[in-house]
Amino acid sequence: MTLFDPACRICPRLATFLDQVKIDHPSYHARPVAPFGDPEAHLLIVGLAPGMHGANATGRPFTGDHAGILLYKTLHQYGFSNQPEATAADDGLQLFNCRITNAVKCLPPQNKPTGAEINLCNAFLTQELEALPENAVVLALGGIAHRSVLKACGEKLSGYKFAHAALHSLNNGLQLLDSYHCSRYNTQTRRLTPDMFQQVFRTAQGLISA
Repeated sequence: MTLFDPACRICPRLATFLDQVKIDHPSYHARPVAPFGDPEAHLLIVGLAPGMHGANATGRPFTGDHAGILLYKTLHQYGFSNQPEATAADDGLQLFNCRITNAVKCLPPQNKPTGAEINLCNAFLTQELEALPENAVVLALGGIAHRSVLKACGEKLSGYKFAHAALHSLNNGLQLLDSYHCSRYNTQTRRLTPDMFQQVFRTAQGLISA
């Protein structure tokens, strides 16, 4: 079972781009970013892809990224982490019953992976989902993550419409919970507010403890 390959170069465009990023920013991680958190978690959070100056720099999902500000604050608020901030891979952050991954493990140019790149990386997500314990909850941050989870589970995309706070029972027993992505754009435009995000985590917490 291969949940992650730190040396993956299966997507030529992404591999070449990361090579250049490493030249431009020698201190950056600039490689595929591994999932982070509890290996036996009942909550798996799926984002889109590493951010240039966030996970791509630190090597840990949502760490050092604006999108991580609301995410890690909310995780701490609901007991899924030991601290409300994530600034570096060695900052002592721990996740409890929670793991974070991305639909695409490598930084894409303009933060926009192609459909082919999403599909190629989907094999890793498939393995991650198959390793989840019974009655696990998958929280998809955004439409691409939502569709990637469905594809990894062998579900028809047309059967499960993405909507904020929507909950879908999948045929493999997983619960798929949707949220708008906690990106800078969504939080600053108030498309996603802290209250809306907290609502999603209250739902996830209730499903896990049921």
